Amino acid sequence: MPGDGSRRGWRAHPLLFALHALIIAHFAFQMAYSGYMVFFVLRPEGVDGPLFAAALELPHDFMVTRRLYAIEHWIAAAGLAVYLGLTEIGPRLRAARSDPTPRSE
Repeated sequence: MPGDGSRRGWRAHPLLFALHALIIAHFAFQMAYSGYMVFFVLRPEGVDGPLFAAALELPHDFMVTRRLYAIEHWIAAAGLAVYLGLTEIGPRLRAARSDPTPRSE
């Protein structure tokens, strides 16, 4: 029903807000951890930055492990983008488009 506060969704309930914050924190932690693993823990000796030709000299298992952490990072980033799009950006755009009052700037 319009006007009864039900459109506020998870913001009206502290437990849902905590769950929302926990989901975002989980995605952020997952991205930070996988980035740390790729760029600091699984860094070959003597390489500071992109691997380029040094990638040809790395053992196969080492390179596969690095790539799996990199894939984990991209999956977490995509998941966070989709989650924020569905819970934050989409509802705000819908509300802005359905607002009948014109905005003067």
